[in-house]
Amino acid sequence: MMDVSKIRLDFPVYQKQPKLTYLDSAASSLKVKSVIDQIDHYYMSLGVNVHRGAYDLAYEATRLFEEARVTVAKFIHANEEEIIFTRGTTSALNFVANALRDRLRPGDEIITSELEHHSSLLPWMMVAKKTGAKLVYIPLSKEGRITVDNFKSVLTDQTRVVAITHVSNVMGYLTPIKAITELAHQKQATVILDAAQSVPHMEVDVKDLGIDYLAFSGHKMFGPSGVGVLYGKKDLLNQLEPFEYGGEMADEVSKDQATWKDTPLRFEAGTPVISGAIGLAAAIRYIESIGFKDIHEHTAALHQYTLEKLKKVEGITIYNPTADNPVITFNVDGVHPHDIATMLDTYKVSVRAGHHCAQLVSKFLGVNSTLRASFHLYNDITDCDVFVSSIVAARDFFLSF
Repeated sequence: MMDVSKIRLDFPVYQKQPKLTYLDSAASSLKVKSVIDQIDHYYMSLGVNVHRGAYDLAYEATRLFEEARVTVAKFIHANEEEIIFTRGTTSALNFVANALRDRLRPGDEIITSELEHHSSLLPWMMVAKKTGAKLVYIPLSKEGRITVDNFKSVLTDQTRVVAITHVSNVMGYLTPIKAITELAHQKQATVILDAAQSVPHMEVDVKDLGIDYLAFSGHKMFGPSGVGVLYGKKDLLNQLEPFEYGGEMADEVSKDQATWKDTPLRFEAGTPVISGAIGLAAAIRYIESIGFKDIHEHTAALHQYTLEKLKKVEGITIYNPTADNPVITFNVDGVHPHDIATMLDTYKVSVRAGHHCAQLVSKFLGVNSTLRASFHLYNDITDCDVFVSSIVAARDFFLSF
């Protein structure tokens, strides 16, 4: 197991909140000091725009910003010109949906799933309504997983887009995306992957997966909020019409027409998320300094330990005991999830309650909402024990009435 006491020295929140049991990393991770330091450095020592100035401050800001693009590209095994900085996974996925909307016609099919976060589902739902294309759902297995065989059952010659999650934010299930992509490409369909939950926990190789587009956020991987990444294959990106128009993205402008620069600048109109990109690069360096192997082994051990303890507690329903990501989605029988979450907060235990911006998952499970505990590298066995004991205390309190 990791030396968590040493890890926590890298996260300033633990100096402010030493008794914190934070189990909501699937929503947003805690922030590492090196990220905060890099953002502070930009604002305190630079603070200027990128790409535009011929002076030293602008040169240094541009260098850090473009180095961040290289860092992100290497992290997911992409080319640097295939990395576009956005304000998050949501904006990246919406951009792709809007950019591809004009290519869809009535009768075309968009494959998605009931496991999707709303940011992966709703853009395509709106595109389907506007274009007359049909939204098609992959049947989930009894367990709630996306399988290759079930994907095959809905793949047709009319399939134009496959927009699915890499790892479900509620169930923690890993999608067999490589095999699905190979099948989709046989039909010349475009594959868009929501990787918000996978990139913080595992090595993602976009070239190996073969996907066309991928999106993830900085705030779920110890980085800043307000910054995300859209990866797209270079030739595909250069075929897309920009979503925003303005400074830096234009190549030649006359009174009645304009041309655009190549990717990525054509999609980063105006002042980009400079500090966010620099902070995200610092977060990636931190993850790489520890390594996904150690992170996975640590979080998997905590996940399994907690599952075994929770299974012994009477009156608990666990919905995803075989999750691939370190996520436990559950309910206390007869008690509303928000009541439990509020009670846990009195023990300084932070979990998520609700539908987790994925209402179709709740409908699949046959419940209105659930509780979710999610682990990362700064959690330890004590967190697990405090979590389970607080669940028991909350259960007993509410059932005593």
